[in-house]
Amino acid sequence: MELDTELFQGDLDRLAETVGTDEPDLPPEYCHYRDEGCEVATAYLGRQSYCSECPFPKCIYEESGGKQRWLKELRNREMLRQFTTEGKGIKELALAFRVSQRTVQRVLKRAGNE
Repeated sequence: MELDTELFQGDLDRLAETVGTDEPDLPPEYCHYRDEGCEVATAYLGRQSYCSECPFPKCIYEESGGKQRWLKELRNREMLRQFTTEGKGIKELALAFRVSQRTVQRVLKRAGNE
């Protein structure tokens, strides 16, 4: 069975216009965008950070669940630190970090402290 392209020519023309096949894909040095940096790298460095000076080997936003995972790891490390050095209990940590007691127990178990 042969496909009659004349029936779809108008749709194909509109698609070509929206895709912009006539415009070249410019190299990054010719693209103008505002580098506003990232709040994750800024928080890590303690000052405004831009993409060009990012301390991470791979962009946090390119990782699956990148920012959320990074924030959870920070939370978990702080939870563990307060448990070991300050002697805070599970209930106290759960209230401080606004998580369930079970979440605190999981964090401590993964770290090998409970």
